Amino acid sequence: MAAPLEVIVSSDSGSQLWNCSVFDLHSGSSLLSYRGGNSSARTLAVLRGGFLLSAQLGKNFINVWEIQRKDQLQHKIVCPGVVTCLTTSPNGLFLTAAVAESIYLWEVPTGKLLSVLSRHYQDVTCLKFTDDSSHFVSGGKDNLALVWSLSSVIQLDLNHTPEPRHVLSRHSLPITDLHCGLMGAQARVATASLDQTVKVWELSSGELLLSVLFDVEIMSVTFDPCEYFLFCGGSDGNIYQVSLCSQSLGRDKSFTSDNEGNQVFKGHRNLVTCLSVSMDGTLLLSGSHDETVRLWDIQSKQSIRCLAHKGPVTNAVIMAAPANMFLPDSRPALPLPRFSRHLHAAEDGGEAGEVCVRLGVYTQEEEESYLQKVDRLNSLMNAVADKSVFGDGENSKVRVAELEEEVQTLKKVNKDLYDFSSQLLTKPT
Repeated sequence: MAAPLEVIVSSDSGSQLWNCSVFDLHSGSSLLSYRGGNSSARTLAVLRGGFLLSAQLGKNFINVWEIQRKDQLQHKIVCPGVVTCLTTSPNGLFLTAAVAESIYLWEVPTGKLLSVLSRHYQDVTCLKFTDDSSHFVSGGKDNLALVWSLSSVIQLDLNHTPEPRHVLSRHSLPITDLHCGLMGAQARVATASLDQTVKVWELSSGELLLSVLFDVEIMSVTFDPCEYFLFCGGSDGNIYQVSLCSQSLGRDKSFTSDNEGNQVFKGHRNLVTCLSVSMDGTLLLSGSHDETVRLWDIQSKQSIRCLAHKGPVTNAVIMAAPANMFLPDSRPALPLPRFSRHLHAAEDGGEAGEVCVRLGVYTQEEEESYLQKVDRLNSLMNAVADKSVFGDGENSKVRVAELEEEVQTLKKVNKDLYDFSSQLLTKPT
């Protein structure tokens, strides 16, 4: 059988035999199960396509499996306390986890703890990265959602405390879930709360775009890939579909079922804690405290499959199947390092407080710009002229001539780039 394109990965708090399970999206057949403890809510994540991560329920560590070796826990990341939520950046370079009101950010290639963010006043309940890994959003029991720019969090000034780019403070009760749409820094973010509202924000400006009031507390939220619809899981077991393309859509509205796209999915008997939509936008997955995971046809609002679990469902997501998930003999391209428990710990003989940031797995230093290279070559050429590098003689003159020629070439390239940019900026539209 060919490997599936999309799979369902789910976990519950009551199973004694496995931690999380993988199901075929279209047939519902069980494909894999990962053993070892139980996963807490909002902590299931895939890292680099080669590792499956989840925080142990009620414990202070994160379980790590090589994604193709389901029967053996490969690694444990010890944390300062019980992890309430975690997420990984889509580019596989960063891992964030929340312990109480603090957010811990690790650099995956090195395992170094880069930042501890303590801007929330109560426990953090949910974390999500944008699809371009440039930002992440945190929501907490303090009613706040904070937008963090990764570039401002990873900084070298140890005396400067990172601040969120935006503070989204329009909820009046704890935030239960959040979802980041597509388009990176231009994405829209949805936040759900116990105040019976779901709010949609513009990530770039922090502006509130839409607030929808319901009759029940909302426990989970997600968009479809095209962001035509907003799906909201209620504490009553219902899933509410809100049309984002309605002509009568104002900034503040109350949910009512109508013919413009606002509909209700009925089938769960307890609060809906997880929601996920397939890549083509036709199927909706939901997990509930009624110990079931349901798959819905969005167009007909019918439940087409019910997957029974042994306890309240803690995680349920539709994801693209990693390439080596069904290849038992494969191994991750790069092993995971040992993750540090101390901020800016001295490692590899470095000085205490030193920060080493690598923005890519293989990228170790910033590439010189053309102007920087010109300045460096000019300095070197002056040193040669002073006979302080190469000494006097024919070889020195040849070397100076070569350097002068390279400098002129770089200056010409820089001028061409400047002229081209100026033409683009001044070209009439």
